Amino acid sequence: MTVVEIEYCVPCGFLTRAEDVQHALLTSLGERLEAVTLRTGDDGIFVVRADGDVVFDKADDEYDVDQIVRDVRDRA
Repeated sequence: MTVVEIEYCVPCGFLTRAEDVQHALLTSLGERLEAVTLRTGDDGIFVVRADGDVVFDKADDEYDVDQIVRDVRDRA
């Protein structure tokens, strides 16, 4: 089972975005995931990791919830 961590920038107001990704992952892949956790951060961070591997980084990728779910699904 896959563990997903969503690290998001608190000062930037990314909590809603993090919750949206968490909800989409649990709705789509809930039975294949061990956990989807939120981790607070700063400095503009918004990173999604699956079993420690980065599947989305705001600094490198365009934000697309559906694509994030597909990328996690490929690892789950």
